Amino acid sequence: LKCGNGNRFAIVKFHKDIFVGLDIGTSTVNTVIAKVDASQETIKPQVMGVGMAPSFGLRRGVVVDIDDAVSSIKKSVAEAERISGIKVDHAYISIGGVHIKALASKGVVAVSRANGEISDEDVERVISASEAISMPLNREIIHIIPRVFTVDNETGIKNPVGMHGVRLEVDSLIIDGSTPFIKNLVKCVNESGINIDALVLDILAASRAVLNKRQKDLGVLCLDVGGGTSSLCIYEEGDLRHVNILPVVAMHITNDLAIGLRTAVDIAEKVKIEYGSCLPDEIHKNDAIDLAKFGFGEEDLVPRKEVANIIEARVLEILELTVRELKKIDRNRLLPAGVVIIGGGSKIPGFIDLVKRELKLPAQIGFPAEFDGLADKMDDPVFATAVGLVLWGIDSELSGKGHKPPSDTVNKMKRWFKIFLP
Repeated sequence: LKCGNGNRFAIVKFHKDIFVGLDIGTSTVNTVIAKVDASQETIKPQVMGVGMAPSFGLRRGVVVDIDDAVSSIKKSVAEAERISGIKVDHAYISIGGVHIKALASKGVVAVSRANGEISDEDVERVISASEAISMPLNREIIHIIPRVFTVDNETGIKNPVGMHGVRLEVDSLIIDGSTPFIKNLVKCVNESGINIDALVLDILAASRAVLNKRQKDLGVLCLDVGGGTSSLCIYEEGDLRHVNILPVVAMHITNDLAIGLRTAVDIAEKVKIEYGSCLPDEIHKNDAIDLAKFGFGEEDLVPRKEVANIIEARVLEILELTVRELKKIDRNRLLPAGVVIIGGGSKIPGFIDLVKRELKLPAQIGFPAEFDGLADKMDDPVFATAVGLVLWGIDSELSGKGHKPPSDTVNKMKRWFKIFLP
């Protein structure tokens, strides 16, 4: 396979040509099956199958019922298999939830070679040194992401291999999660008959699908407003600067509507989807919603403006938390590429306008790209994570990492490092 890079071409050998992304969310389980054609000069995956199933057995990104979760996974995968005609036996899996934490860490080593030239082994050693942090026994490292290297006193280096120096340092971002929660997720996937290629933090996978290199260089925020989890990541100068999981999610909006309208949660969800808005000032005070059309014996008329007020209040809370995260790294109103929003919550009318108003940044909804085939079926921000998982897998193959078990921490460290190299 020839991989285009300007006027240069490199021969790349794939260990496999089928890549599967399995996004196990709180609201839906999404599956994407893609194929890489080794006969083409440029790498553009072809979507062979897409599956979506309601998610049961998860709460806020964490497995609470293994049997229900396994059933949801099987239904989503079966739909993708039916469309593609391809049997799924391995996949890249998303992981999320409020148990995920991110921590900055530094590693320092002396360059081993007598001539001072930095080797791959030196880079691996310094990344391993950054992993030496105090961590509770019930937590496990998911990603070790090297962000920037320093050779002697020269900082801002992306890839130090081949340079000369005496002292090598790295600034890494360590992402870890609760071991019991991780094991439960792994068990659900394995009981579904699927081997895990790698566990990938959902917001990192999603950002891979919807952000381009220019946005990451300029400075951009990716905000995922999902049904059970909300998360964000911030890139600047091509580096991952910050990751965090937010405690407010789209399901909170539905719950607020159910309480405010004194109706069932299922009806509140339908009202949100059909009549929701984040901009109450743009709704006429006489506009009303007839709950009788949703059944279940409902007969009340509720002002649509009241619905918008409830939604706006909760979305404002999400944006306030987002501003707080931007202030933590001194990037409030300072990201030229603005905000890219994904997840089911992003589809509420007026969401983009509210983001622009509150964050004082340009904003847009993120849609997956870089695909042929059934790509039109994924023209939806809720598929961003599943698509990103496929691209993550392809990046892993291009980096020459092959197929490694997710429990091997050293190999995971090497894989994540190579993925984030320019």
